[in-house]
This record gives sequence, C-alpha cells and structure tokens, in this order.
Amino acid sequence: MKLQNRIALITGGGRGIGRAIALAFAREGAQVAVAARTLEQVEQVAREIGAQFSTVALPVVCDVSDVASVEKLFREVGERFGRGPDILVNNAGIAESAPLTKTDDELWQRHLAINLSGTFYCTRAVLPEMIERGWGRIINIASIAGKIGAPYIAAYSASKHGVLGLTRSAALEVAAKGITVNAICPGYVDTDMTTRGIENITKKTGLSADQAMASIKKMSPQNRIIEPEEVASLALLLATEEGRGINGQAINVDGGSVLF
Repeated sequence: MKLQNRIALITGGGRGIGRAIALAFAREGAQVAVAARTLEQVEQVAREIGAQFSTVALPVVCDVSDVASVEKLFREVGERFGRGPDILVNNAGIAESAPLTKTDDELWQRHLAINLSGTFYCTRAVLPEMIERGWGRIINIASIAGKIGAPYIAAYSASKHGVLGLTRSAALEVAAKGITVNAICPGYVDTDMTTRGIENITKKTGLSADQAMASIKKMSPQNRIIEPEEVASLALLLATEEGRGINGQAINVDGGSVLF
C-alpha cells in the first residue's frame, strides 16, 4: 500500500472532494483524520472508512478560520495517533457569489478567513513536525478560479488566488526538507457546492436545473463536470513517493477549461 504507516489529515473531510480523498488515502493504508464543522458528516465518513478498510478514522470538529480550533485539531490528531500528520489536505472551503458592488464585508472576510487563512493556519501548524521528520506532503485544494477571474465571484477568486501564492511560497521554503506543497485546481465538481451553484443560477436566470447544468458542462471542452474521485486520484499521487518531484505546482483538473 502506497500510504502505509502515514497519517493523513483532511479538512473539509465530511463530504465531496474531502470525503473522496479520505477514502482514497485509507484504501492505500493511511491512518486518516477527517475534520469539518459538522460532526455528523465526519462521523459518517469515519464509519465508511471503518467499514471498508482495516483502519479506524478519527472524526474531529474544526473551524479552520479559528486559530484556537485549528490548534485543538492538531492536538487531537497528535493524541490519537501519537504524532502529527505526515500528509495535510487543506480542503475546507466555501464558495458564494455576489456582484462586486454587493459584496459586503462579511462575505469578503468569510472567504478570506476560511479559504485562505484556514489554509495558512493548518499549514503553519503542521510544518514544524514535518520539518523535524524530514518528510511531509501538503495538498491545497484551490480552484481554477485561483488562476482566472469570473463575474460575481470576486471574494472566492481572490481567496483562491491567495492559496496559490501561499502554496508556491511554502513550497520553496521547504523544498530541501523532504516536504512538497502543491495545489489542485478543480473546475466544476459533482459536489454540493456545484448543486448550490445550479440552484443560484436557476433563481437568477429562470433556467431549469437541467439547463443550468448543461451550461456548466459547456464550460469544459469535455462537456462534463469532474467527479470527486478524479481529484482524489491526483491527491493520492501528490501524497506518495511517486509524486515527490512535484512541488509548488497548481494542477488543473477541469477537462481543459484553463490551459495554464
């Protein structure tokens, strides 16, 4: 198994991409901690892992935008597994839309606090032990919106652009210490986040849900949306020894929508 004897922590691990990554890592032998703000969701993922694989997952409630909550998360992981994570997946995030002139302070700060500061807090917390051990993997789930702008998502896009800057700077700091830091930039993925986006489109445009989905699919040259397991497969590569030469990268999983 590719992740035998590794400890992995996935934030936003209760559903969607985070859930898919947790299952993929457990399948490869990792001991997994899944964190999110909703206890029921991470407990369900932990039960799935326990039922499918010969490992016990740790569900933890955490608000990554709160420093104290992040510190508690890492204490709980260390107490349960005897040390901190070898692999950190910063997946917790939100995506809300509004015209720029109607983007209020709360919406703006919420995106920066969860998407960007949360990634920073968790990365800062995990690095000391990784540096001491001389091995580590940090995988940030960003977005193609971290590379391009789009109408009505200024807060989201700005926060994800920030995640890519953080990824690149951190990667260069630890490149000679056995640690890699990379970002994955999905396009639209078949998750609750996309479902909410479709609901928003139908409310504002009058399109049906099927028409809204068709419009989203047309944004990709493959005329489809991505499955969470596709993102998980890339995360697995980045987490293994086979991916050790990939560092400081922002890799798209979007069917070719963005070509850089």
